[in-house]
Amino acid sequence: MLMSVKHLCEFPEKMDFCGEEVPLYITDVKERLDRELVVNQNMHGSTIMILKRANRFFPVIEPILKEKNVPDDFKYLAVIESSLTNATSSAGAKGFWQFMPQTAREKGMEVSEIVDERYHLEKATYAACDYLLKAKEKFGSWTLAAASYNGGMNGIQKAIDQQLVTNYYDLLLTDETFRYVFRILALKEIMQNTAKYNFNLKTEELYPVVKTQKIEVDSTITDLARFAKAQGVNYKELKLYNPWLRDTKLDNPSKKKYILEIPVK
Repeated sequence: MLMSVKHLCEFPEKMDFCGEEVPLYITDVKERLDRELVVNQNMHGSTIMILKRANRFFPVIEPILKEKNVPDDFKYLAVIESSLTNATSSAGAKGFWQFMPQTAREKGMEVSEIVDERYHLEKATYAACDYLLKAKEKFGSWTLAAASYNGGMNGIQKAIDQQLVTNYYDLLLTDETFRYVFRILALKEIMQNTAKYNFNLKTEELYPVVKTQKIEVDSTITDLARFAKAQGVNYKELKLYNPWLRDTKLDNPSKKKYILEIPVK
């Protein structure tokens, strides 16, 4: 049985990433973008779910990017890293921004069996901004900074030194990093032009922002289920809105201050 594949609409005449031109006049660059557009346009279910989640989570990510002077286009990096879910990679990277344990700790996040702040969207977004700002300072290009999020700063620098070019689109990299920025560009193009790519979702189909109240705790919680009940929610709701809580309790002998979000009924 033959399956039909949707063909692309009119190919974009020009594109940029963070204000940096994508040289679509270069044959392989155009074809690499075309590949990712075709793939993501035809991964219909996955792309629909991303669009639904973006309505809820972009309002968390966007203000942090703005606050840290990181271009708004980087929200699409989180999209391709995790599809806007608290994903776990085969290598052990976790969260929307896919941090490895050691890198997360270096960025000031707590990672343990009790608390794993890689699952804390706000803290992980700040940590991603910190990385991207340092990468931009090193390479002088947001596009190379994005590529280094996948290939590592050392990996990108080694390729630059070996190949004697300083533009992402001129570099020959490992297959994953070679595709990486184009995957970001494809999701940016589709998510900014949903009707053009036949993703016609109604507002009521998108996942809404859930109103929460923040509660500060600075002591041990021996039973999160009982704590949740005392806050007027259940254990499931507490864990859904605070996915960085990784156990049935919160050990806190050092009296560290944690902010918990409680959904408002």
